[in-house]
Order: sequence, then structure tokens, then C-alpha cells
Amino acid sequence: MESVTIVIQGLMVIGLIAVGVHYKGMAIGLFGAVGVLAFVLLFGIAPGSVPVNAMLIIMSVVTAAGAMQLAGGIDYLVAIAQKLIRRFPRQITYVAPLTTYGFCAGAGTGNVYYSLMPVIYEVAYANGVRPERPLALSAAAGQLAITSSPVSAATAAMVGLLAPLGFRITDILAITVPASIVAILAGAFVMNRRGRELADDPEFQRRVAAGELAPPVAEGTGKPVTPEGRRSALIFLAGVVFIVCAGIFEELRPHVLSKGTVIEVDLSQLIQITIFTSATLITALCRIKAGDIVKSPLFDSGMVAVVALFGVAWMANTFIAANEEMIVGGLGELARQTPIMIAFALFAVAAITTSQSSATFAIIPIGIALGLSPAVLAAMWPAVIGVFFLPTNGSQIASVEMDQTGSTRIGAAVINHSFLLPALIYSTVSVGVGLALATLR
Repeated sequence: MESVTIVIQGLMVIGLIAVGVHYKGMAIGLFGAVGVLAFVLLFGIAPGSVPVNAMLIIMSVVTAAGAMQLAGGIDYLVAIAQKLIRRFPRQITYVAPLTTYGFCAGAGTGNVYYSLMPVIYEVAYANGVRPERPLALSAAAGQLAITSSPVSAATAAMVGLLAPLGFRITDILAITVPASIVAILAGAFVMNRRGRELADDPEFQRRVAAGELAPPVAEGTGKPVTPEGRRSALIFLAGVVFIVCAGIFEELRPHVLSKGTVIEVDLSQLIQITIFTSATLITALCRIKAGDIVKSPLFDSGMVAVVALFGVAWMANTFIAANEEMIVGGLGELARQTPIMIAFALFAVAAITTSQSSATFAIIPIGIALGLSPAVLAAMWPAVIGVFFLPTNGSQIASVEMDQTGSTRIGAAVINHSFLLPALIYSTVSVGVGLALATLR
């Protein structure tokens, strides 16, 4: 009976996401809230956690990005990027995810992607590249980077589990880093052939014909770069670089006194503080009005993403918290029967819990108990990219809203979204390459 109830609840979650996708925009969040109400009233389940940090990071980043856009900073960054990819416009599909991967690995959080997202979109669009390709790849690369980061929470969990076996963080990264880079390159190769070219996409053509979207500006005829634009972009990028450095070098993270105890400021809070400060400096030094930030396209699409994330993640977390023991326990038993299923279990648990750390804590100990070598476990660990299996991650929703061409989307069947193929390629290739590297140790 309990399993039937779980199936009913799962179908309700998927159904409400599908309805929200049909109505587009923040509707996915609104119907997510309806799902939370249904869990409370029909099933007597307490509401799950709300992804407050992710929402606040998106809010801070789109505020700063909106200010930068008003000041002309996006035009400046696009102009620089266009110079780099003028001869090979398609290379943004390779450059964007690799850059995102490096930044997020350095900072220890996939949330750095939000800072890069508007630039990735604008560069792709200005060069006539289907934005879905670099956006989907980069969003997934930001999450794959978690297993290549020396400072992420998931890596800390992995190190704690494998250290007693004599496997250090450098041993883990020696497998996950090269495996992840190969996976990203493979994903870019495949995604470069996914979907129609932007100029031939029916939805894009409809939006341009309806006046909803201006056609891409040809290179060399873009908006002129102003001193304020350059200044705003440098301020924004300085904030991003500081965040990355703070993720890599612990001594850069501020320590404060809290209730008589000296504690380190949480990195997610440091991101919010830094990016909001960047927005303040842009407003003060680049001749824009703070009240106009809310009118910028980047701010508008970003706030839609906040509402969408609020509702859909709240509903998903409510479902997961109520059924985690049965779902995760069943996957763990399957992994005990067939060791290679550790990788599949990591992917599935990450998809269900939307957390790399939770999947690590739940499944890696099973692999250790089965006697698998630490190198093999490290090789299978990047499968936690399964967090992207369902379109409930903040970076997925934000990417969909950022892409005004409509090429990045969540399909009517929910799981047929733009990020599924990159997630499957990343998990398959990174695990395969990782296992090959593990045999050399």
C-alpha cells in the first residue's frame, strides 16, 4: 500500500510540473505550490524545505546582472567574447561549459554559473548560435564541477568516507578532474549537433516575427561600448573572481564572531554579499538609476526563475523528505546485489534528493562495505550529476527563463528537457573514463 501511495505522489509531482510547463514562465512554480498544498491536505505530509540560498543567490546575481546590462556591461563582455570566437562562433559550445566548470570547481558551488549565464546567452545569441547548446552544457557542467572541487561540501563528504582507506583528496581529483573534462568535451561535440540551427528554429522565427525578440545583431554592428559599460563589467567580474578565490583559498573567507564563537562566513552567503555589493558599485559608479534595474530583461527573467524554483523545488523536496527512506533504501539494496549499480544508484539518489552530498552519504558507504576499491568508487562518483535528471534545479529553471529564443526548454513530458542529454553524456563518459583511470592506479 505504501509503495502505491509513493507512485501516486510521484505521478502527481510529474503531472503538476507538466501543467506548469504548459502554462510557461513562473507557472511551474505556482503549480508546485499547489502540489505542496495537496501533500499537506490529502496526504498529511509536512511541507519540505525551501531552497532559500539558491533563490537568494539568483536574486542577487540578476540584480547585479540587470544593473550591468543597463550600464552597457553585457555589450562590453559580448564584444570581448565575440573577438575570441569571431572565426569559430560554434566554439562557445566548448568554451562556455569548460569556463563554467573551472569557475564552479574553484568556488565549490554550481551557483557561480548564475554569474556567467547572461554572458553565455548574449554571446551565443549575438553569434547566431542556438543558446540551448552552451546554456544546457554549462548549467550541467557547473554541477559536474562539484565532484572536481577541493572545497565543495560533496567533496568533503567523499574525503571523509575514503580517507580511512588511505585515499586522499588529491587521489580523488586525479580521477574526477580529467574524467570530467573529457565528458564536457564529449557533451559539447554531441550538443553541437542537437536541434536546428537558431535561424531555422520555428519558435525563434515566430518570436522574431511577432516582435517579441530582436534578431541577432551582426558582428561589427553591435552597440558601442561605453566607459560605463566597461567599468560595470569589470566590477561584476571582480566580484565573480573574488568568489572563486574565496572558494579555493580558505584564508580569504571572512571569520566573524557569532554567539561567542568565531565562525567562517558560509560561502553561499558570501556570494550574496559580494554580488549585491557589485550591484551597488555598478549603480553608484556607472550612472544608472537603481529603480530602473527592475525594468531590465535580465532582472525580469531572473525573478521569474526565482518564483518557479520556489514552488517546484518546494514540492519536490516535500515528496522526497516524506519517502526518502524507502526510495534510497531500495536503491541501496540493488547496489549490494550488483556492484556496478553503485553508479546507477548514485545517479538515481542524486536525482531523487537533488543533492550530491546526500547521494554520496547514502551510496558510497555501500560501495565501501562491498569491498570496492576507493579508486573505483571515485570513478563512479561523478554520476551524482543525476541532480539534473528532473528539471527542478535552480540553474535549469534560470537558464530556461534566460533564453528568450525559446530553444532551451522543459518539454511537455517533463523529463524531455534541454539538460537531460548533457547530464546523461556527462555521467556516462565521466564514469567510463574514471573507471579506465582507476585501473591504472
